[in-house]
Amino acid sequence: MSATFSSLRYPNYRLWFGAALVANVGTWMQRIAQDWLVLTVLTHDSGVAVGITTALQFVPFLLIGPWTGLLADRLPRRRLLMATQGAMGLLALGLGALVLSGNAELWHVYAFALGLGFATAFDNPVRQTFVAELVPPQRLANAVGLNSASFNAARLVGPGVAGLLIAAVGPGWVFVVNGVTFAATIAAVAVMRPAAMWTKERAPRAKGQIREGLRYVRGRSDIVVIMVVMAVVSTFGLNFQLTSAMMARVEFGRGAQEFGLLGSVLAIGSLAGALLAARRERPRVRLVIGAAFGFAVATAVNALMPSYLGYVLTCIPVGLAALTMMTAANSTIQTSVDPVMRGRVMALYMMVFLGSTPIGSPVVGWIGEAFGPRQAILVGSVTTFAVASAATLWAVRSWRLRVRYRLTRRPHLEVVYLDAPRPEVATAA
Repeated sequence: MSATFSSLRYPNYRLWFGAALVANVGTWMQRIAQDWLVLTVLTHDSGVAVGITTALQFVPFLLIGPWTGLLADRLPRRRLLMATQGAMGLLALGLGALVLSGNAELWHVYAFALGLGFATAFDNPVRQTFVAELVPPQRLANAVGLNSASFNAARLVGPGVAGLLIAAVGPGWVFVVNGVTFAATIAAVAVMRPAAMWTKERAPRAKGQIREGLRYVRGRSDIVVIMVVMAVVSTFGLNFQLTSAMMARVEFGRGAQEFGLLGSVLAIGSLAGALLAARRERPRVRLVIGAAFGFAVATAVNALMPSYLGYVLTCIPVGLAALTMMTAANSTIQTSVDPVMRGRVMALYMMVFLGSTPIGSPVVGWIGEAFGPRQAILVGSVTTFAVASAATLWAVRSWRLRVRYRLTRRPHLEVVYLDAPRPEVATAA
């Protein structure tokens, strides 16, 4: 088996990968259906309403993120996953039933989005760290990359299927289908063999454990840099649900199928980025920053495309840069932290990464509504370039780096520490 797919040698991880692929298809279908329902059925092309719906799904990360990470460090992750996946499935079925009955209103969608946000806030740190129990430590970066590949392979299928279903039978059935797909994850987790797991040390009950997690992150400058970069990019740049919907509907006058196609094409680049990430054994901070620069350039080009076809094609490099950046950030943090702290650190990371969306989505939605969707995308491009530049300058000065790019020699990018670095910076930068 090639290095790219080496984690699939382990039976428990194979179960997880297959079930996650099914569930992720359903998740992407629901995202498309939810945005289309809000944009075209419950409002008159309101980008603000779509932004609020998206924001409500991520508000809980800001409210309870540190506590959910502590639970992931303390409690058995298999049981937590079964509970959170079941809750998310019931919410999808409930919204589907409401839409099919013809009684859905905008505030109903807001309420279900908030409920899904709370369920996801508990699910995310557990799901992110559970993979460390399915493969040996030396395969963790590969497994994280394959998880991203699964998520984005689903994005290739989910939006297109959602577009077809919306056009054929309406968005209600899309929510129902998504609710059923969560059964695959629950079943897979239930049949895994505990004897074949790499069980991690759990954090004992003690006072001040959340503060301990905050101190740990504050003492790791490499993790702080990653969090700052990803928070800014997530706030203004990673709003594809919103910007794609507005570009398809407002800028190009297209329907649900063309909107769904945008998500699938974006996933082509994302899947390529995930598979490349799965081959890297040691992702580093510089890859996160480099991918952020690439994302800034790709989104600028994407925003300026004059035709629907040009916009579709330039979604591929946008997806490639975005996924490379996100997977490198996730892998760098997971592979470099103390295992007993992993749940809390990942919860804090997801808090700043996903929790910034409630701030950015309404703002980006307002910009798109007031000035046009192209300007909404360009705001993400400019802010991403700015934070990547600032992170580069800070790292060079604070870590005493000398950076050289050599076009004709490998490695092309050479980073040399002028002073002896701290151990965590040496391994991550």
